[in-house]
Amino acid sequence: MATDDVVPLSGVNVLHCAPDGPPLDGERAALDLIGDAMGRDAQVVAVPVARVAEDFFRLRSGVAGAVIQKFVTYQVRLAVVGDVTRHTDDSTALRDFVHETNQGGHIWFLPDLATLDEKLRAAG
Repeated sequence: MATDDVVPLSGVNVLHCAPDGPPLDGERAALDLIGDAMGRDAQVVAVPVARVAEDFFRLRSGVAGAVIQKFVTYQVRLAVVGDVTRHTDDSTALRDFVHETNQGGHIWFLPDLATLDEKLRAAG
């Protein structure tokens, strides 16, 4: 996939981001994705782990908090899709953060789109 594309999963439009697009590295990048999603009638943005900036996974940097706050404010759900174990193995705080966000209905860290589809189906 060379470009971001909207795909329907369990009746929900998902902006599935290409792995080689601009990095999700702060508020500006979050707002760009949110604007793209809203403009294309997508309620969820699925960003591959490869496209998420390393600072996002260092909670002390504040990048994750700033990005997530934008998604929550604009009521667009965010799914970071792919294997984050490299990051969670190095940080108990991040492992706890990922666990807690996955319990909610707005921000998820999921291994693949099939799991996102299941999550959306369960959310109704």
